[in-house]
Amino acid sequence: MKITVFGTGYVGLVQAAALADSGHDVLCLDIDAEKVALLDAGRVPFYEPGLENLVTRNREEQRLAFTTDAAAAAAHGQIQFIAVGTPPDEDGSADLRHVLAVAETIGRFMQEPSIVVVKSTVPVGTSEQVASTIRKQLAARGRQDIDFDVASNPEFLKEGSAVADCLKPDRIIVGTARAETERVLRDLYAPFNRHHEKIIVMDVRSAELTKYAANCMLATRISTMNEIANLADLVGADIELVRRGVGSDPRIGYDFLYAGAGFGGACFPKDLRALICSGGDHDYDMKLLKATESRNIEQKGVLAGKIVKYFGSDLAGKCFALWGLAFKPNTDDMREAPSRALMEELWRMGAIVRAYDPKAGEACKSIYGVRDDLHIADSKEEALTGADALIIITEWKSFSAPDFDLIRTQLKRPVIFDGRNLYDPSLMARHGIEYFGIGRRSLHGA
Repeated sequence: MKITVFGTGYVGLVQAAALADSGHDVLCLDIDAEKVALLDAGRVPFYEPGLENLVTRNREEQRLAFTTDAAAAAAHGQIQFIAVGTPPDEDGSADLRHVLAVAETIGRFMQEPSIVVVKSTVPVGTSEQVASTIRKQLAARGRQDIDFDVASNPEFLKEGSAVADCLKPDRIIVGTARAETERVLRDLYAPFNRHHEKIIVMDVRSAELTKYAANCMLATRISTMNEIANLADLVGADIELVRRGVGSDPRIGYDFLYAGAGFGGACFPKDLRALICSGGDHDYDMKLLKATESRNIEQKGVLAGKIVKYFGSDLAGKCFALWGLAFKPNTDDMREAPSRALMEELWRMGAIVRAYDPKAGEACKSIYGVRDDLHIADSKEEALTGADALIIITEWKSFSAPDFDLIRTQLKRPVIFDGRNLYDPSLMARHGIEYFGIGRRSLHGA
């Protein structure tokens, strides 16, 4: 099939490369000429494991192409994916300007009957707005004869494993009322649906809500564990033991059950706010989601609180090694990362940060620029040099088994503040390191 994908971000580019890899003729449109030139040169503008190889191979085999030509893009696809961003507006609601701008483009240039698939994360009712926008553009051209349908097909990709998630999806949600649209999308996704039935067909509005519901439930799960972890600190329990006990219940399971320094990224915080706003639009108070958001905001300050309790509130002259900048491992994305809240609080109290992240160093520089109280190290060992303590805030695998003797000797004080609970407190004690995790029973106090 001929497919057009509008948008080359995490969702659009991964989806385009996966569909091209299954044999489809895919054309991607982006209005950013520099980004298109970069992709044409075989480079991906963000880090996602396996994506650059997938893009390069399918470009070379001429199944994947990139353009800034809106007319060519809209005329190309039998199926047209809208995969542009929906950033939060000032009130937290989803900003649909980019989505509706794509709809205008499709309506302005579409030449043949098409299926328009909304892949972007959008509030309930957006697909209807997309359809209305396309109809207005077709009417302005006098081309009401061109038939089209708008379907919802939300993405469920996790940054850091997006390629695997796209090639081997857990489920494929299709929202449509047309039998023909369902048939075409079943054909499109057949290569990803071979081992067992993964396609779930529903009405468009239910599909739109499913995406938000999934992210908000996961975010609530994380905030619940963080709240219990904070109580564990107060009562002298160990959240890791609690996690094992709770996770062993098959009704609960172990996924997304780790306490930590809060969640960030492009999805969970944004989607929480958007669904809260959607509830408000219908005079419904989303109390649980508001509490989830509030707990997460406070959770990003928990590590700073432990540091202040240990060192005092005047951190002038203190230097902290920080391992991790990205909001999660296997990405360079720092959007709403807990590291940002922590660094900004440390700077406010006069501290210096020596940070290392395997992929997000350049992203950090682009956000904060050159400043005297921030040094981006080239290795985790370099970050330790001259530091008063070590802070861990992203659970990169390379941080899992460091040289603890080196840590102890390099730090001015042998103390670790671990925002991801990577280490066992008793192991730290054997290495002569004071250790403060999130809800862990420290041998030196919490």
